[in-house]
Amino acid sequence: MAFRKKADLILAYKPDIVIIQECEHPDKLKFSSNTKKPTDILWFGANQNKGLGIFSYSDFKFKLLKTHNPDLKTIVPIAVKGKQYKFILYGVWANNPDDPDGQYVEQTWKAIHHYNKQLKRKNTMLAGDFNSNTIWDRKRRAGNHSDVVKHLEETGIYSAYHLHHKQIQGKEEHPTFYLYRHLNKPYHLDYCFLSEDMANNIQSVEIGDFDFWTKYSDHVPVIVTINDEG
Repeated sequence: MAFRKKADLILAYKPDIVIIQECEHPDKLKFSSNTKKPTDILWFGANQNKGLGIFSYSDFKFKLLKTHNPDLKTIVPIAVKGKQYKFILYGVWANNPDDPDGQYVEQTWKAIHHYNKQLKRKNTMLAGDFNSNTIWDRKRRAGNHSDVVKHLEETGIYSAYHLHHKQIQGKEEHPTFYLYRHLNKPYHLDYCFLSEDMANNIQSVEIGDFDFWTKYSDHVPVIVTINDEG
């Protein structure tokens, strides 16, 4: 929360696009005078203090796709277009407490089936807080994290972190979330999934350092750099 107070921390990395969960509505984002302002913003949510914010700090412009299903709340399909590069971004904050089928991974499971046809296209990215991990898979129940990963991989979409760092789902060496900001309660919940053509052009995948970021959040950033000239 309070992205307005923390923007400079992530802007030090000179990002093109930033995806922020628990983000205030743009009307509440009063950045300091010295903070670089975004060139485009999309925001989704029912709570003006906690929604999904997607920010451009480059020439990328956003357009919500007509295929958007508002029932999926904060998993949204966006056309991202720059002067030299364009792709489809599914901004993710898997969190819908009003859905009796399930609040977290169930939202992602529903989304990848609703958007299944579109996910088969090239230049596709799903990124954000998925609130799920293989360690919490429920046996004999479709729609767990492993099912999500398998479905995406069968569609030709792969986790940038796991691919780049040669990691196994559920056994990640680099956590992205620390419950209660405690070092001894680490989990990997945040992901960037890429279609194969984008995944082939991964330059780097960085996970934020606990010691630095714990002062500001229980999550650390996942920073993915893609070579758009590949």
